[in-house]
Amino acid sequence: LPGSDPVQKISIIPRGVGALGYTLQRPTGDRYLMTRDQLEDRLTMLLGGRAAETLRFPSVSTGAADDLQKATDIARSMVVRFGMAAELGPVAYESEPSPFVTSPLPGLPAGPRWYSEATASRMDEAVVRLIEQSLARAKAILERNRELLYVTAQRLLERETLGEEWLSPLAKRVVPAERPGETIARTA
Repeated sequence: LPGSDPVQKISIIPRGVGALGYTLQRPTGDRYLMTRDQLEDRLTMLLGGRAAETLRFPSVSTGAADDLQKATDIARSMVVRFGMAAELGPVAYESEPSPFVTSPLPGLPAGPRWYSEATASRMDEAVVRLIEQSLARAKAILERNRELLYVTAQRLLERETLGEEWLSPLAKRVVPAERPGETIARTA
């Protein structure tokens, strides 16, 4: 994806209790701001594992739990902090949480909420819509590149870890998928 950092390594070697593998990406430079497109690309990338599961297996597993949490956190920030939900307007409904102030109970905000239940419901809907659109885009990319998906999966099973030298040429062969509301020009 154009807004994503290049992949340095993919591994299916378990790390710790919950990670059955990992994808290592490093930014090519300092980044202080991210555009909406870059955040959407990040969501799509994070949901790639879940998308691959839905294409290959009859039922999804818990394997994408960490990626789902990260994607949900990004989508929620896009909606409530960055004013990136058109239906809610360019409004920051919440500020960045302070690392020094803790919530009274896990899952509850530390400060007062300045919006209605109806607005909270619209925020939830916007977050779900962003996640669903990104998951659909990830599936579309994988469906268009099914052969590359299978070649990569087979290679991972054989080697357990793939480095940039193998992944970089592969990435150049990927056929992208449109963002919601966008059409990519096709060449014959």
